[in-house]
Amino acid sequence: MIKLVAPFIKISSFYIIVGLILRIVLLFSPVTDSNFSVLDYFKIFSIGLINDYGVSVLIFIFLWIHLTFITDSKFKSPLQYIILGLFIILLGYLFLFKTIFEDYGSIVPTIIKTFVLIKAFSFTILLLIPKIRQTWRYCVYFFIFFLYIFIINFNVISEFLFWNEFGVRYNFIAVDYLIYTNEVIGNILESYPIIPMFSVLILISVLITIFYLKGSKKYFADLPNFKIKLINGIVYVLLFISAIFLLKICEKYENSDNTFVNELQANGLIHFSSAYSDSSLNYDKFYAKLPLQKAFSIIAKVYNNQWSENNNSKIIKDTLPELRKNVILVTIESMSANFLKDFGNTHNLTTNLDKLASEGLFFTNMYATGNRTVRGLESVTLCIPPSPGESLIKRSNNDHMYSTGYLFKRRGYKVQYFYGGYGYFDNMNTFFGGNGYNIIDRNSFKKEEISFANIWGVCDEDMFMKAIRIFDENSKHKTPFFGHIMTVSNHRPFTFPSGKIDISNTSKSREGGVKYTDYAIGKFIEEAKKRSWFSKTVFVFVADHCASSAGKEDIPLDKYKIPAIIYSPGFIKPEKFSKIVSQIDLMPTLFGKLHFSYSSRFYGQDVFNSSYQPRALIATYQKLGYLKDNKLIVLSPNQKIEQYNVTKDTQMNKSTSIDSSLAEEAIANYQTCFYFIENNMLRIKNK
Repeated sequence: MIKLVAPFIKISSFYIIVGLILRIVLLFSPVTDSNFSVLDYFKIFSIGLINDYGVSVLIFIFLWIHLTFITDSKFKSPLQYIILGLFIILLGYLFLFKTIFEDYGSIVPTIIKTFVLIKAFSFTILLLIPKIRQTWRYCVYFFIFFLYIFIINFNVISEFLFWNEFGVRYNFIAVDYLIYTNEVIGNILESYPIIPMFSVLILISVLITIFYLKGSKKYFADLPNFKIKLINGIVYVLLFISAIFLLKICEKYENSDNTFVNELQANGLIHFSSAYSDSSLNYDKFYAKLPLQKAFSIIAKVYNNQWSENNNSKIIKDTLPELRKNVILVTIESMSANFLKDFGNTHNLTTNLDKLASEGLFFTNMYATGNRTVRGLESVTLCIPPSPGESLIKRSNNDHMYSTGYLFKRRGYKVQYFYGGYGYFDNMNTFFGGNGYNIIDRNSFKKEEISFANIWGVCDEDMFMKAIRIFDENSKHKTPFFGHIMTVSNHRPFTFPSGKIDISNTSKSREGGVKYTDYAIGKFIEEAKKRSWFSKTVFVFVADHCASSAGKEDIPLDKYKIPAIIYSPGFIKPEKFSKIVSQIDLMPTLFGKLHFSYSSRFYGQDVFNSSYQPRALIATYQKLGYLKDNKLIVLSPNQKIEQYNVTKDTQMNKSTSIDSSLAEEAIANYQTCFYFIENNMLRIKNK
């Protein structure tokens, strides 16, 4: 009989032993520069043991599921033929038809096909050759057990290397490594003798597996009945629930003043899970800092304000009356500057945006703050520097923030956010809804309003037409409106309605996605011109980020340059603005054009103000960039500071020296913004 207890004891004991060894190694690592009391040692090893036990229970779930569903009953007639028929139908669907999985792109369809093919092959072999069932099941069990041992060993090595680099368990940097897979794998291949390391790791894992599974083949000779499996299942579920509670309790004891104690008693996988959900990275802990007072004095000079530890408000006073014009902000998915004619593109992909650029205020030297949609949405909504880790949009406690929507709402504007997909994606509904926006997403569409949709949402034409109808309704109430529209069509799988552009809708090419989105923008303006509210409306078009951010540098500047246009015939004069501009400056510049007077908490500036100092703030998840005077300062974890000299064509050359004054400006921007975030000073008081 398969004894579920035995595999659990083996996996759990191995994980706990390896965790203990790792904890001892980390404790005596040169990086662990600290003295510990007897109580500290007790916490490290006792709470550490409980943490490792709890995780061992949770990770066993995959093996438990596999062993639970091993049975001979599925090979009895007629169930065996039903299952075989279902496999045949499923394989036919996956290999002969276009499936829903293909909309996800990448390797998802291949993974699904491979998995189903293996399961179908395994079932067929066991059905046709009953004599090999015991041996086959043992081989599969051996392989799964080996994977557990290998992954546990691999994780130990990863945690050791991560600790030596950062002196902590996994945090959002580790999550970042998963996001930037190509760059990380390249770095690992260059940094370590990866083939010998993996060869030794595989060999050790195989030997450990053989040691643990000696004599286990007999377990598959007598399969347990349903009653035994049910009892085992109930016991495991209770253990699983209790493990979650234990881990939550242990988390509360990470309260020592000594960071090393907290980190050593913790479990790396739990920290990884927390980092993935929390998505933040502590600036003060990992990046270069200045005395806080000095940081604020630098900010005062750069932004002409009097911000301090207790105040982050600056009065913006315009001498002319405010203009209560409607504002429509369109953030365009993945629209790199180099898709536009003005930036040298000769493929006529963006004829409508090119026309708008010639008829409006066109920013020719604007840089996105990041390389994700949520980072772009953050920059035009909160107008602050990008913080290390994930965008504030995906974090908790991000409601009632000082935002562009808040400024419009205070003036009686109808404030709305439009998204063609489901707004739960990337936490959009929670963020925009929590900051006073009315949400119009795919759930708001009637069936007849959708002509085409893919995995990301309705096509851009449908989204713009929905927005037009809602703007028509807004205008009937005689109050101004602010509508923020996020496009989706210029995104993999790059599918769109047929017959709209001269690129086939089956090509699934980036060029097709760009050209269709541009086409939809042209139709949007064409329809808007027919409305009475058009002459009283300002249109703002800006990319959320570029189509690609990969480069040999940490922050390749040419992959962060984006187009931005403010368009309003008769109000905004055609002009090209060539100074460096950050994405966070776009909306404050618009407020200047509308002569808004307000108390600002924005780092973004009106670029036409005489005090404006051209600079751009650019970041990845962990690299924080500051571009000014043809120099790029890059701040990294471990208090690392680098400088690149930038040519006119955005070529970057690493500098052997650091401009200390510019480095301090970079630090002051990110450090003070982090201070305001941590102290809830970007949220509105008296909500």
